[in-house]
Formats: sequence, C-alpha cells, structure tokens
Amino acid sequence: MFQPLRNLGQSIKTGFKKGVATQDQLADERFGKENRQRRYSHSVIPGLDGGYYQALGERGVGVQTPAELAGAVGARFLTDVGDDATRHVYWRYNHPMAIGDKIAEQIVGDNIYNYNSAQRAAIKLGGLGVPMVATMGTMDLTNLGELGRPKGFAQGHTELGAEDRRQTNNPLMESFDRYFLGRRGRPLKYETAKEDIPDLTKQRYANYMNTLYNDRGLLGLGVLKGTMENLEGKPELSVAGFPVGLETTGALIGGASAIRAATANPQTVTTPIGVDPPKNVVPGSKKKIPGGMSYQQMPSARKVLGYGAAGAAAGIIAGKMTNALIAAGARKNLPTTDEYGVY
Repeated sequence: MFQPLRNLGQSIKTGFKKGVATQDQLADERFGKENRQRRYSHSVIPGLDGGYYQALGERGVGVQTPAELAGAVGARFLTDVGDDATRHVYWRYNHPMAIGDKIAEQIVGDNIYNYNSAQRAAIKLGGLGVPMVATMGTMDLTNLGELGRPKGFAQGHTELGAEDRRQTNNPLMESFDRYFLGRRGRPLKYETAKEDIPDLTKQRYANYMNTLYNDRGLLGLGVLKGTMENLEGKPELSVAGFPVGLETTGALIGGASAIRAATANPQTVTTPIGVDPPKNVVPGSKKKIPGGMSYQQMPSARKVLGYGAAGAAAGIIAGKMTNALIAAGARKNLPTTDEYGVY
C-alpha cells in the first residue's frame, strides 16, 4: 500500500543527490574547486542556472522523470537560497549599465576577445560606455558648470532649506554621486524646473511625479516602470530607479552592432618566411603555407572604436528623432495652459 509513496520518496531523494552532484561538477569545471562558491552559477531560475538543467538532462533527469526532477530542483533551490544566488544576480544587474553591458556582450559577439584586455576596454568604453552614460539622463554634459546636473533635477548636496537647489555645497561628493554612483537627484519644484525646461507644464510635471513616486510598475515592485513623457517630454524607462531613454537604447544597439560588424570578418594575411607576424593576429590562426605563414588579422582597435562610436552616434540621433516625434504627438493632445490654470 505504501510502496508507491516509498518509491516516490526514493526518486525525489535520488534526484536531489543527482542535483547536488551536477551543480558541484559544473562549478568545478567552470571555476575550479577553490571557486565553487561563485553564486551566480547556482540560480534555480532557468536562463540564470549556468547550464544546470541541460546538465541534468544529460544525466537522464528531466520532465520524463518528474519525481527526480523535483528533487533536483529542490537541491538547486536550497543552494540558491543558501548562497543568495538569484538575489545576487539581481544586485549584480540592478543598474541599467550592467544590464546594457550584458546585452551588448550578446550583440558584439566573441571576436572582440581576439583583442587584448586594454584594447577591449578602450573599444567598449569609447564605442559603448561613454555614449550610453552621456545619454542616460543622470547627467547633462552640456551643464558642466553645475557638475552635469540634468535639467529639472536638484543637486544632491545643497544647503538645508535652500530655495534654489541647483547649486551644490559639496562638489566632490556631488561628482561622486553623479559620475560614480549614477544618481540623478530629486526633481526640482515646478517653478524652478520650468526655468530649466521652458515648455514644462504643470500637467506633465504632475504626471511625472506620479510615475516617479506612486507608480509601482511591472509586477508592482517599482523595479521596472516607464512613462511616455518625462520632465523634458521624452519617453523614459526606469530600471531599479535609474532612467533609460531611447537615446541610450540607440547608443547601445548602434554601438554594439557597429562593433560586431567591424570585427565579424578577420582578414587573411600572408607573410614571407622570416618576416614578423602582423599586428592584431587572431590567437591560434597562424598556419604554415608554401613560402611563408598565413594569419587571420583583426582590424586595428582604433578603427573598431571609431566604428563603435559612429554607430552609437547614429543610434543616439535615431533616438532623438523618435523622441521628437513622440513628444510632438503628445503635445497635440495636451490641453492648453488656460484649461488648467497655468499662466
């Protein structure tokens, strides 16, 4: 009578043991036994699992063995909670730049790893990092006199009770907050914000305040939300409290796509015997041919950086044009200032 339950329990226990063995093997293969604690490889969520479910399938654990699969998921869940793995993934990607880096990595592809670490850093910085940061909305590089304070937003370090919060009393910490932590600051009061943004209306201001402070966004967590009109009348997505606009999205897609295109097809180069190899050779591509050597050569890092910057610039322009079209359409639907008492 109880044998089916015993068999079920034994299958779950077997699955649990297989799950533990599988995740330990994956950690050993990828990071070495000394680095088995790499938490982001221990998430229970498919897609963040580091190949766990695929490896389970290779051990015969899957939907065809539901009891063993339940045990294996239990093992993974226990490890996830104990290592704080899934939450570690969230904290790792709780800023749009980190998420953008991951997306860019997928677009750019593997050929960028044919460059050395310094070259890769320069390409990513010039072709992706700087254009994205400059357009995110956390800083205004045309307003360096106020340390890059974005239009409509206050400085983070101002005199207590100051009437105009556009001036900071701690330039060092202000710069650290804006350029290192990516903080934008709080919106100014309407009258002061309108001095920054002349076409700002009370309705747009009130709507944005509601989005910023009351809207809980997707799943009611406040982590992901958006509006078609921020203070400047542009669409804006908020990711974990950090703004992302179409210009930033354009910079990401344009820059990453241009870098991929520039690195996609290494050129075949031959040299006579005794001649030094060319620069930017793809590792492992050296081949002996009659009369000399053959190599696969990548374009110069400067050239790729230039392509990336140009692609990002094109993406930013496309984002600006889209913003303008959306803003123009939205303004046609807004009531006049007389209708809601703004003079």
